[in-house]
Amino acid sequence: MQPGLTRLVTLGTAAGPPPRAHRAQPSNLLIVNGTYYVVDAGDGVARRLAKAGVNARDVGTIFITHHHDDHTAGLGTLMSVAWDQNRTKPIHVYGPPRTEDLVKAAVQYFSISAEIRISDGGRTVPIAQVFFGHDVGIGVIFEDANIKVTAVENTHFSFHDGPAAGKHKSYSYRFETCDRVIVLTGDTGPNDAVTELARDADLLVAEANSVEDRRQGMINSGAWQVMTPIERARILRQATEGHLNLVDIGMMATRANVKTVVLTHLTARAGTGDYSSWAAEVSKHFSGQVVVAKDLGEF
Repeated sequence: MQPGLTRLVTLGTAAGPPPRAHRAQPSNLLIVNGTYYVVDAGDGVARRLAKAGVNARDVGTIFITHHHDDHTAGLGTLMSVAWDQNRTKPIHVYGPPRTEDLVKAAVQYFSISAEIRISDGGRTVPIAQVFFGHDVGIGVIFEDANIKVTAVENTHFSFHDGPAAGKHKSYSYRFETCDRVIVLTGDTGPNDAVTELARDADLLVAEANSVEDRRQGMINSGAWQVMTPIERARILRQATEGHLNLVDIGMMATRANVKTVVLTHLTARAGTGDYSSWAAEVSKHFSGQVVVAKDLGEF
């Protein structure tokens, strides 16, 4: 990749919520003309940035797709690490409704440590004066000299009913730069809005979900055994309706005429964790390149 052009680094590629030994939870780094943008901040994001050679202090803009903890658990740590390294310019976090609440809660969580570190010396700017959350809607939500970001609401939470129906929002994002178009589905079921968002994209970074592997993982961990029948039915409905399977991904990529598909947010698999058969399944429905992401993969 030539200097100044757009790069995407898949920092963390594991679906949650349980942590994994060799993959961090969902996070991505977009580098455009030397400027860093983080998309989602799952557990492990700060460590993955360090391994990628990126100083957290240099990250000024973060986008969150939705507020499940496997996409947000590392946000507070990322912000605190940046502040610990004397970040004084604002860091802005954009996402669905309640993103502002999330950032305020993270600031409050780390405020005790920050107060002590100010007393230790070397820092004078309160942590609350550095971090700002922004609740955004759909459409163009951000634009600067490097990128234009467009959001659509997806169907990750469409199965919710009762008091929760319509309360929580989940977004997919399209990033347009001078040389590339990159679309991140986030977590979603198949839907026309995300397909249209991905129209003619160079890179479609899609979550890849297996209902059976997820169920088996819950059995192996013991979580399945302590669930009630109603809880089991609801979590399987969420896994089925709120996520993309491999056929969904291939068909979406073909309809959207994207060039390359990158599979991420990978459901845990027993044994070797080999996902090559997943790429092959997507390729049955899509003629372009299909790549299975690894932590710190570059595209």
